[in-house]
Formats: sequence, C-alpha cells, structure tokens
Amino acid sequence: MAKLNIKQVRSGIGRSEKQKRTLKALGLKRIRDVVEQEDKPEILGMIAKVVHLVEVEKTE
Repeated sequence: MAKLNIKQVRSGIGRSEKQKRTLKALGLKRIRDVVEQEDKPEILGMIAKVVHLVEVEKTE
C-alpha cells in the first residue's frame, strides 16, 4: 500500500479545536514536522479537513 508524507506548513494557532485535534491525530505537533501515514480513506479525510495547513506527498 502507498504511503503519504504529510508535512505541517502552517500553524494550528487560531484554528478551530477540530482542526487542532485533527493535526494532533495525524501526528503533527509543530511547523515543519513530517509524518508518514498509510494511504487510507480515513487519513485522506483528515487531510481534507486541514489541507490548508499541510503539504502531502505520495511515496511508494
């Protein structure tokens, strides 16, 4: 299964509590943090909620 590299590029400060919790659930703590997640529908849905705060790169 493909992997996704998710990098936080904008701060969660001033965002809604749901968006802050979504960043935390993805494993992101601060700007420039990078995590690797499976390419699953659940993860893609979480990314869709915070797409303006993260960059996503698909890896094999």
